[in-house]
Amino acid sequence: MHYIHKKKLQFVGFCDNNSIALALAGALFFLVYLLVSLIFSILIYISSMKEFKKPDVKAPRFRPAIKNVLDKDFFKLFKKKFIRYKEIDETLIRTIIKKFNQTVYQNVIDNRDGIQLPEQMGWLFIGTCEQSKKENIDYAKSLKYGVTVTNKNWESDGKLAKIFFSNHAPKHKIKNREFWSFVACREFKRAVAKTYPENWPMYVIADPKTKLQWAYSRSVYKEIKAKETAKALENYNEFDL
Repeated sequence: MHYIHKKKLQFVGFCDNNSIALALAGALFFLVYLLVSLIFSILIYISSMKEFKKPDVKAPRFRPAIKNVLDKDFFKLFKKKFIRYKEIDETLIRTIIKKFNQTVYQNVIDNRDGIQLPEQMGWLFIGTCEQSKKENIDYAKSLKYGVTVTNKNWESDGKLAKIFFSNHAPKHKIKNREFWSFVACREFKRAVAKTYPENWPMYVIADPKTKLQWAYSRSVYKEIKAKETAKALENYNEFDL
């Protein structure tokens, strides 16, 4: 009886060693498979990298005519229309305009719904858009490494920020408003590019391929007015006349 019991123990031990050996072999095969797949993927990526052709900075280019808004004609008309500001220095006027513009774009960045521009000119806001299929080339890194390097916007989950302008809300009663457009200055664009990756989920999701039609703009306008009404009701005091 003792002999049979000993053989049974030896048989069980033999099965355990065999299982361990098979498990180790399987794990080793899996690691080799992963390593080969990784090397193969790296080789495919390297072969797909395109050599970056350095742009010819001396090549002829089309440059549209640019008009400086704050020119002599502007200050002449401004002082003619507002006579009481006739003695103000032009440098001070430029400083005031720049400060106002900085306040406008900073409020656009800080508020999810954007802002209403003065004189009922329109509505300005930042929208979150999907990344386009067109390559967004990082020229600084491409020149450094000699291959085409693209921006993938990993910090914002592949989303892009676009500055939208609309004047189709009922409040914006401007003559020939379909001919109006908005072009952000370089300072505005850089400020958006700097702050967007930190707060990108906050902004409105918009489709850059379709224009902001009447119904869409009106619905957003109603949403803004509803928030303003709710805020006014919170601070309402019937005894404060």
